[in-house]
Amino acid sequence: MNKIPFIPENAPFSPEQRLWLNGYLAGLFSDASAAERAMAGLNAAPAMPPKPLVVFFGSQTGTAEVLAKKTSKEAEKRGFAPKVVDMAKYETVDLASEQNVLVITSTYGDGDPPDNAQAFWNYLQGETAPRLAHLNYSVLALGDTNYSAFCQFGKNCDERLGKLGAKRVHPRVDCDVDYETPAKAWTDGVFAALSSSPEAALPGVALIPSEASVAAPATEVPQGWSKKNPFPARLLANRLLNAAGSGKEVRHYEISLAGSGLSYEAGDALGVLPANCGGLVSELLSILDCDGEEAVKTPDGTETSLRLALTQHHDITRPASDLLKVAAERGAAGGELAALLDPSRKEDLKKWLWGRELIDVVSGLAQPFTAAELMPLLKKLQPRLYSISSSPKAHPDEVHLTVAAVRYDAYGRGRKGVCSTFLADRCADNTPVPVFVQTSHGFRLPANGDVPVIMCGPGTGIAPFRAFLEERRATGAQGRNWLFFGDQKRSTDYLYQEQLEAWAADGHLARLDLAFSRDQAEKIYVQNRMLESAAELWSWLDSGAHFYVCGDASRMAKDVDAALHQVAESAGGLSKEAAAEYIQKLKSEKRYQRDVY
Repeated sequence: MNKIPFIPENAPFSPEQRLWLNGYLAGLFSDASAAERAMAGLNAAPAMPPKPLVVFFGSQTGTAEVLAKKTSKEAEKRGFAPKVVDMAKYETVDLASEQNVLVITSTYGDGDPPDNAQAFWNYLQGETAPRLAHLNYSVLALGDTNYSAFCQFGKNCDERLGKLGAKRVHPRVDCDVDYETPAKAWTDGVFAALSSSPEAALPGVALIPSEASVAAPATEVPQGWSKKNPFPARLLANRLLNAAGSGKEVRHYEISLAGSGLSYEAGDALGVLPANCGGLVSELLSILDCDGEEAVKTPDGTETSLRLALTQHHDITRPASDLLKVAAERGAAGGELAALLDPSRKEDLKKWLWGRELIDVVSGLAQPFTAAELMPLLKKLQPRLYSISSSPKAHPDEVHLTVAAVRYDAYGRGRKGVCSTFLADRCADNTPVPVFVQTSHGFRLPANGDVPVIMCGPGTGIAPFRAFLEERRATGAQGRNWLFFGDQKRSTDYLYQEQLEAWAADGHLARLDLAFSRDQAEKIYVQNRMLESAAELWSWLDSGAHFYVCGDASRMAKDVDAALHQVAESAGGLSKEAAAEYIQKLKSEKRYQRDVY
């Protein structure tokens, strides 16, 4: 009689895993022929069921969702059974029974959760949150180091899951805007950790890896036009929208996509990869005592001239934190900068940096930077994302943008927004505009055209709603449309006035509520107009309307959100707590969507 091997109780497997393995070994070694086959090679072993994996995403713009889906595909190749879950739908997952969870999330505002992640975060912090001692997890956080609350929500999730007892199988990775390389490293590290962790498997361990799990990951080849490979588009129109006497410079751009194969939907954003101002580049070269022809490496490792690198490849306006540290060591700002870099003075540093640029930091140093010293301290020049202000059905092969040119004086120097003035000043007929489409999964019109929509977009926040209204007109949608628009002065800042009033006149806009803050002694904003029409606004919401807001995240969006809560309380008769639950329900049902920046 053959001796049947077994898994001892002190082996690093759960009882369910040990039971499965012992049953498998018993069947395999129950007769001599089977034992011989097993000793000859284990490839005849039955395939193990794939290991379960939940990939949560929290996303404001759609980047985290795209990464979650990409991670899911990679998980399948490595022998997992992944499930991608929007954090707004966290209740579809029983965390208490899951074994492997990945969290991919961005941060909104001053360290807050993205809109779709608020309920999930409330749950993790609540009294009903389960103990998760059985859970393996890791977090990929997306952010921008130009903001003080860099990746803060990802950090919060990581800390909270740990406090609930979950096991961090791979360290959290905090990604800057150029996230592709660190995200790939995180993915590889996570799957290596989960695959080597006995607790990460289903009842049993895959003794024989499947062909898919051992195959070398395929190298990704960029397909079509993208962030890494933008389309060199042609600027068709550049029109000032403000009238004479305005304190603003908002421009309407029309860009040709002919021949690109690029497509977009109303609600998407357009990425524009700008070039830096030539005058600023020349000033920086003068400080470096260079002629610009010196050979340097770009962020992707290719060789080019110093002038071209500073013009097209590097951010030469915002000083990175590493550069600030080195400059402080060299006595920048008369020694003041060194004191401001103390972690306890974060807010003081933020105030000091406002209006200052890299050139202010590197000028006048006792020990000036050389080009070789400076270049590694510069961040990669990043594309800017702008809400698209056109419907492709109304403007085939074109995309329109509504952009405010940033120009101001600070500390004796004129300042310019990199991309806004690139479009306004430096894109002539022979200058291509490098573009790509950024899909905004969380900012979409309702699929049913009969559903009413309420749109709140002051200033350049009008952009996606011009697109929405063009789209609803082109598709023949019958749902009512209500727009709140505002700016400083009606006489100079009424963007797209002719088009909006034509839509109001023919009924395409059932309501057009305007708020021009400086046309009267008391400033009036869109949130004031909302409260003035609270009863009708509540009636629309109660009948299933979707609510949208676009614009400034730090003030306007918060004020509009507060007004929406007040509408639910005053017109809806809800308590403060019930109103908060109602607004959260709107978000979870994607009836309250925000495109804020």
